[in-house]
Amino acid sequence: MRVYERSVAERAFHAVLFEVLAIGISAPLASWLTGHSISSMGLLTAAIATMAVAWNMLYNWLFDRLQRRWGFERTLWVRAAHACGFELGLILAAIPFAAWWLDVSLWHALLLDIGLVLFYLPYAFFFNLAYDTLRKRWFIPSAAHRR
Repeated sequence: MRVYERSVAERAFHAVLFEVLAIGISAPLASWLTGHSISSMGLLTAAIATMAVAWNMLYNWLFDRLQRRWGFERTLWVRAAHACGFELGLILAAIPFAAWWLDVSLWHALLLDIGLVLFYLPYAFFFNLAYDTLRKRWFIPSAAHRR
């Protein structure tokens, strides 16, 4: 097995661990910053995480179909546009939901969403860095390390 090959089970483990830890960190932080209850923020962050996973699957399926139809390469600019499109779609779903859930204005929900994005960007970087490091140490045969 090459170092970056991952089974479906490992991918599911990675995604669930990522989201559970993120909710465990972000919900208390968001509760403290906004004054909303931790249960309310926990359910909101869990709902947005669920939206993100579902949107990710749909968006990437649509993106793959678009690429097959138009035949473009996944260049740096295409990847940047891909990331922006994903975030825009998630924002369009998450902000009205957050506004409704917390009974706040769309502006306040947007600010909350910006705060979550500012949390998730470094969180994703450090989580994946730690995961890759621990994965190499604990799960990849030592022969793969010596290459």
